[in-house]
Amino acid sequence: MIRKICVVTGSRADYGLLRCLLAELRKQRQFCLQLVATGSHFSSRHGNTWKEIVGDGFHIDHKVKIGVANDTAEGVAQTCARALTKLSRIYRQIRPDAVILLGDRYEALAAANAALFCRLPIIHLHGGETSEGAIDEAIRHAITKMSHIHFVSTPDYRRRVIQLGEDPRKVFVVGALGLDEIRKFTPLPKKELEKRLHAKFSKKNLLVTFHPPTLSPGRGQKQMRELLAALGKQKDTTLIFTMPNADMESLVLFRMVQRFVRGKPRAYAFRSLGRQNYLSCLNYVDVVVGNSSSGILEAPSLRCPTVNIGNRQQGRLRASSVIDCEPRRGEIARAIRNASSLNFRIKVGSAKNPYDQGGAAYKIIKILAKKNTTLSLNKKFHDLYEK
Repeated sequence: MIRKICVVTGSRADYGLLRCLLAELRKQRQFCLQLVATGSHFSSRHGNTWKEIVGDGFHIDHKVKIGVANDTAEGVAQTCARALTKLSRIYRQIRPDAVILLGDRYEALAAANAALFCRLPIIHLHGGETSEGAIDEAIRHAITKMSHIHFVSTPDYRRRVIQLGEDPRKVFVVGALGLDEIRKFTPLPKKELEKRLHAKFSKKNLLVTFHPPTLSPGRGQKQMRELLAALGKQKDTTLIFTMPNADMESLVLFRMVQRFVRGKPRAYAFRSLGRQNYLSCLNYVDVVVGNSSSGILEAPSLRCPTVNIGNRQQGRLRASSVIDCEPRRGEIARAIRNASSLNFRIKVGSAKNPYDQGGAAYKIIKILAKKNTTLSLNKKFHDLYEK
């Protein structure tokens, strides 16, 4: 029996992680892939990244435009409402056997709500993780409780999902999906990458991504100001910025970066680098700087040091290649200096990535293809202790 599997992607972030799984689903005869794109994929401010999906050879079955221009709390809530309405209509049309969702963004929450009301089983990826400084923390755990099968990245996160009351028989450790691509990735030659980006690498190079700390209203602007002050003091350094996600209060950070790079010959800002360019940059830069999960999940596998700023990613497991610092210019500058040192780079060379379990997409497909893997809607709360 062929199973229709609907995968919903809402941003460049989750699509970059889902690519290998999408390719595997498309190859397998027992699955019919239904791909739905929504969220910031259709935002010009964020690079119209739906074009990257098509450029990778995937067919988008449904384009769900929900608008992400308003970055206020009310605007995000309204965006979720539009997504819930439109996605429920799409589910009713395509009638999938299950919906795959990754992570913790508000687009994924709307997609999960719609699937729940349409009585569709949810397969959740990257549950059990923590990011205590972002609203994503609550969203991720909420999606876990609405889901029926869980594919997590580490044994610690499996225990946490079970702690939330999920059936241990439905929680599988597969590793981080984004590492599948890294394992077989060949970076672009530096000269070709420079040509693509219209940028020039220097003796020292930093890749910078800073998202709003969404549980600390109003602090994002102050923290970005401290970060830019620290970066402005870097000598003989190329700065490659990727713009913030479509989160609450992201627009002010977006504009701050634009103003910062204006007139600086070695500073560049990109709405979206694209997966190939991004991973190639990780291969050539000296340090990843900011508060993106990529610096914690993916950078360690490319032997790239990370300076993680503030509390957005607080609570995540870390490799020894990650240096945490407070969002103050002096501490940021000191962390960048330490991460760039020869001694630390030697340490990074032997760092173990706790998210690397090997072949996540293949493991997911293998489990879903088993005849005894049921996609039942019925769930029972799993108590850890007998009364």
